[in-house]
Amino acid sequence: MLGTRSRWPLAAGLAAAVTLASCATATGVDTAGPAPARRQVPAASPIVTTADGRLRGQVAGTIDEFLGVPYAAPPVGRLRWGPPQPAAHWAGVRAATQFGPHCPQYGSKFGIGSMSENCLFLNVYAPAGSSLAGRALPVLVWIHGGDLTAGESDDYNPAGLVRDGTVVVTVNYRLGALGFLAHPALAARPGGPAGDYGLMDQQAALRWVQRDIRGFGGDPGNVTIAGESAGGLSVLAQLVSPAARGLFAKAIVESGAYSLLLPSLSAAESSGEAFAAKAGCAGQTAACLRGLPVTTILNNQGAVGMNVDGAVLPQSIGTALASGDFTHVPVINGTNHDEWRLFIAIFRPLTGPVTAANYQSMIASTVSVSPAEAAVVATHYPLSSFASPDEALGAVGTDAIFACPALTIDQELARFAPTFAYEFNDAHAPERFLPPISGFSYGAAHASEIQYLFQLNVTTYPGLFTSGQQQLAASMQRYWTTFARLGVASAPGQPAWPRFPGGTQRMISLSPPTARVETGFAAEHQCAFWATARG
Repeated sequence: MLGTRSRWPLAAGLAAAVTLASCATATGVDTAGPAPARRQVPAASPIVTTADGRLRGQVAGTIDEFLGVPYAAPPVGRLRWGPPQPAAHWAGVRAATQFGPHCPQYGSKFGIGSMSENCLFLNVYAPAGSSLAGRALPVLVWIHGGDLTAGESDDYNPAGLVRDGTVVVTVNYRLGALGFLAHPALAARPGGPAGDYGLMDQQAALRWVQRDIRGFGGDPGNVTIAGESAGGLSVLAQLVSPAARGLFAKAIVESGAYSLLLPSLSAAESSGEAFAAKAGCAGQTAACLRGLPVTTILNNQGAVGMNVDGAVLPQSIGTALASGDFTHVPVINGTNHDEWRLFIAIFRPLTGPVTAANYQSMIASTVSVSPAEAAVVATHYPLSSFASPDEALGAVGTDAIFACPALTIDQELARFAPTFAYEFNDAHAPERFLPPISGFSYGAAHASEIQYLFQLNVTTYPGLFTSGQQQLAASMQRYWTTFARLGVASAPGQPAWPRFPGGTQRMISLSPPTARVETGFAAEHQCAFWATARG
């Protein structure tokens, strides 16, 4: 039996991977390529009235866009490390034709560099004319990934989702220490809550949607929250947060089950005090912390994340889901077949390739186990069963950190709410973050499904997708929008997507050209082994 240190490995490996990528590639370059050209038509520009004032958007083909819409006040000065406050009203008509600044981060493969704390903006994409037609379309609110330290709302082209009759909202939220630092001096009251400000931002954006989305043709009673990686984890957090209840009707989780057990408030505050001392606030005062330059915060933040703060998150995500203490709404939950290969590639410049000689030590660092426990894992994942040591370690990380925790989530959700499970299975998915590596296959790596929903590579690099991949992208978009509309995943013209578990733990395998039902997920990802190993 593996030691308790390996119980649901926390996001340390994921955090380190993204941090490493940020340090190694701090170029500020958006690797998704240039944004698609936007057709400016001032005479036909749509105008919408919100509670804060009037907005003038722009027309991009068959889509009305409203970009850079403030949903909360800039979290600066005394508002730094505080709950989001209402945005200021404005007079006249505000142009909503450019994205707002991104939340502070160094540029990396996973996000565009920014030092602006005035970053609480969202973007609305709606079928052209929806604001004038008085429609009540389903709404999908997208929460971006990036380890809670990187990423932004404007990396996603939702044209396919909008064409299927959905209003899409993409959201910025505070990241890193600025979004998740817990410290006693910042607590709303002695003993908490502290931290989780980024989750509060997401909830503020959802309240904005409830209040204002009707003017854009959206239905505030039919809102789906969705996200990938840290965005998927955020969706799980909102499912269990009492403060988010009533703000959405459905949820989609993509590769978000990697950190189900969160640190306590006291542990997070201890880390916050260590951060304060390192950053130059030996006195541990709120005034000193709120006066720190953004660069000082970024340089010293290390790995930060959610905590059980007592208000936004009264209990850990895994605990709440297991007990049924969460918002009971229909959920899509899934993972990618080769999640961990992305992180093997990220670490490769420092560690070199995985070899027979270092395989067990790599296992130990990947899933946080002792050398003796790593030997047990290596016996269960023998190198002889894989094409390369890289693929063997990729299977270990994928199964332990993503696949089997996701299966646990499926099982727990399905006891209380309609649940639809998937695995993204395109072994030849284009890799949009990292360059090719000789002799290394990314497979269906972490985040590789996003481009099928948001057409990142389809629009930026025409011809990169095969016809079968294009067919899969269209199918996935139709599944997601049907779910947003009806709360069921099966879509017209697509293979039926059964409800989980369906007696045999059935889920949909998203592989080109046509999705299919699979029942062997648990066996393929060795989930019985990991369940026994973790006790």
